Formats: sequence, C-alpha cells, structure tokens
Amino acid sequence: MTPFAILSLIIVYFGILFTISHFVSRKDSGNNAFFKANNNAKWYLVAFGMIGTALSGVTFISVPGEVGSPGGEQFKYFQFILGNALGFIIIAKVLLPLYYRMNLTSIYGYIEKRLGTYSYKTAAIIFLISRTIGSAFRLYLVVIVLQRFVFDYYGIPFAVTVLASLTLIFAYTYRGGLKTIIITDTLQTFFLVTSVFLTIYFICDSLDLGVISAFEAVKDSNYSKVFFFEDILGSRFHFVKQILGGMFVTIAMVGLDQDLMQKNLSCKNIGEAQKNMFTFTGIFVLINIFFLSVGALLYIYAENNGIDVPKDLITGKPRTDLLFPEIAFNHLNIIPSIVFLLGLTAATFATTDSALTALTTSFCVDFLGMDKEENANKPNVVRTRHLVHITFSMLMFLVIIGFNEINDASVVGMIFRVASYTYGPLLGLYTFGLFVKNRAVKDKIVPIICVLSPAITYLITENSKQWFFGYVFDNELIIVNGLITFIGLYMISRPTKLQTRF
Repeated sequence: MTPFAILSLIIVYFGILFTISHFVSRKDSGNNAFFKANNNAKWYLVAFGMIGTALSGVTFISVPGEVGSPGGEQFKYFQFILGNALGFIIIAKVLLPLYYRMNLTSIYGYIEKRLGTYSYKTAAIIFLISRTIGSAFRLYLVVIVLQRFVFDYYGIPFAVTVLASLTLIFAYTYRGGLKTIIITDTLQTFFLVTSVFLTIYFICDSLDLGVISAFEAVKDSNYSKVFFFEDILGSRFHFVKQILGGMFVTIAMVGLDQDLMQKNLSCKNIGEAQKNMFTFTGIFVLINIFFLSVGALLYIYAENNGIDVPKDLITGKPRTDLLFPEIAFNHLNIIPSIVFLLGLTAATFATTDSALTALTTSFCVDFLGMDKEENANKPNVVRTRHLVHITFSMLMFLVIIGFNEINDASVVGMIFRVASYTYGPLLGLYTFGLFVKNRAVKDKIVPIICVLSPAITYLITENSKQWFFGYVFDNELIIVNGLITFIGLYMISRPTKLQTRF
C-alpha cells in the first residue's frame, strides 16, 4: 500500500468524523452537552463505543506483537484480561451506584465530599497527569507507525505528524465534546471490530487455513500458552499476579478515571449504566481473544514467509509493535492493508478524542467550577473551555515528543507500568473513603502522602529481588502503591463521631 493511498484514506476518514461532529454539535455545544451529553445517551451506544476507547491502538498493535516477544509472553495477556473483567464487575456494582447517587459530573467530587478540598484537588491532578501520559503513549504508537510508513516518505518530521494528529482530534471534539464522541466512537468501534475479524480472515486465507485449521495452528504453535503457574516469586507472568493486577488496574484506570466513567455517567440512570458496563465487559473479553489470535497468526505467517520483526530506527532493537503494520502494509494485498489502517486509526483516535474531552471536563469542573450554576452562565465560559482543550492537546504533544526519545519497549507494557505508579494513589484515596467510615484525614497533608507513595513504591520495586526472596513485580504493583497510600492516609487521620453517608 503506497504512502499516498494511506494518506488519502486517512483524509477521507477524518472527513467523515468532521461531518458527524458538525451535525451533532450544531444545535447544542454548551457545557452540559460537552460534559455529560445532556444525560441522554443510549446505553448500547455507550457500551459499544467504550470498546474503542478501552482498547486503543496499543491493543491493536502491541498486544498481537507481544505474543511472540523475546520474553515468551504468548497468551499470558489473557490472564490480565480476566482480571480486567472482575474489575469491571466491581465498578458496575460498587462505584457506578455511588456516582449516580451523588449525581456527579466529575467523579472526583466524591473525594471532596468524603475527604476534603485538598484531597479532591489532589485526586483530580493525579487523573490529569495519568490520563495525559497514558493517552500520549497510546497516540504515540500509532503516530510512529504512520511516520514510518507514510510521512518519512514525504520527509515530514515526526513532531509535525504528532501536531497534525492532535490538531485534527481537537477540531472535531472541541464543540460537541462527549455528545459528539458517543457517536463518533460508535462508528470507530465498528471499524475496529470489523477490522479484527477481517484481518484474521485475510491472514488465514494467505496461509491457506480454514476456521478449524487456523484454530489448530494457533493451539499447536509456540504462542498459545495462556496460564502461567511457574515461579510465583521470579516470574512476572504468574496467574495470581496477572489476575490481581488486571483487576486493580481496571478499578483504578476505569472506575477511578474520569474518561470512561464520564461516558457511563451520560446514561439516563444507574440501571442503563450497569447494562452498559456488563455488555461492554463481555465484548471486551471476546475481542481480546481475537487480538491474541491475530498475534499468533502474524508470527506463524512471518515464520512461513521469512519475515523478521522490524527494528527500531533509533535503537536498532527488534520492535514487536511494528510486526503487524509491516505485514499489513508490505506483505498482504491492498484490501487487508485498508482494513488494518481503518482499524488502527479507529482504535487510536477513539481513545485520544475521549481522553481530551475527559481531561477538559475534569479541569473545567474540578478547578474552574463550570458545573456550578453561578459559573455556568459567565461570559466567555465556552471560550475558556476551548482554551483548556487546546492546552491539554499541547501537553499531550510534549509528552509524545519526549517519549519518542527514550522508548525502546513494548508500549502496552509501558502503559500499565506507568499506570501502577500514577493511579495507585487514586486507588488508596477511594479505598480509604469507601471503607474507613469513622475517621477524618488531615486534608492538607494528603497531597504529600500521594507524592510519597509512588516514590516508596519505586524504591520497593527496584529492590524487590533482594528484599523479598527474588520476587518480581508486574501489574500487581498498583496494589502496593494503593496500600501505601491507604496506610499513609490512616496515619494522618483521626477518629470522628460523624459517620460519612458516602
């Protein structure tokens, strides 16, 4: 597939998104539509659209690439997905009822009611930092693919590619916000899901495999091991670590994250929000099985055709993230290439547009108070919201540029590793708020606890082999971080006679 053909398809794709944005937001671009879609979103649209937001281009490229990585990861990621499913159920049964009962626009309003203003601002800042970094990493992966296969051909610098991508996302989200995104993400998820199934079909066709023979080929390959029970101390892949890590990472990165919760809070009532979450969970687990299957088939195809894992142009090391685009663009015919590009683009921009909207919402509500009646009708309030939207776009740009200078690892691993540090304090804050009913924290000291906790966690991680008989942390590291935060909060709290209602 030529660079010109790829570029043309991207232009058409964004043309469709701009058209949807224009018609959705032309009648109502106010704050309630931007923040909560006027509380009138259909649960089934939210559930389907959340797939695209939750998966991202990282799942689309990095998860299949990890299946054959030198570390022997195979299908170990599915253990993590099972933990995710448990986390989604807890969110639906515990956190969503709380958020609806309090009628929140920003979910960090709970922390203000339960712990205090400093704690509330700290929680919001943690989200802003965490989501900015996480979304930048996700967008980075796709931009690096477009750079390698399209924009390098035209001599366009990487920074310009990143800036153009963020400008396009800003352009179709800044007016309608969540109201627009619920529609555009539904379309983008359709492209994503369709591309996964069609990719499997085209690879199987190239390998002369039918459905049954493809299943047997994956099962009999060196890539299909799912459950790892060996060496719980030294192995990052052990079943217990992956299940616990998947569950708590999900609770923190979804249930305590304004991005995905903002979509849930746009439903009419708690019943529809829970239907959305349960439906989403089932689809999420199923679609990840297919992503892992794509990974195994890609490596089988590469072995049969003598294709090496592409090397990073900066470090010279094999880059498993690039195997899927290498095969799609350079070894399959035009139709599979188009299917891959549509899926990749849909997965990435469905995640980034949603994140920018959530970041803007959190800052406008948590720091500018735009959800309060006395501020909602102030002059230039919409213009201020637009400026906030631009600011977060530029912050994401700076993170991507910086990350490009240092990254030589699988992006999916990097995302969850960073999340263990950034989301851990949120996990501790909410756990304390929900389960310690008769103690009040010293609110002004909470920010210090939330800074010290990741630092202590990092120290433990770096010395875990020496201190804990060879134990190696993986995604369950977030539990340690949350526990340290919880202990710190308990130490700076005092008994109170009043029991919180929340």
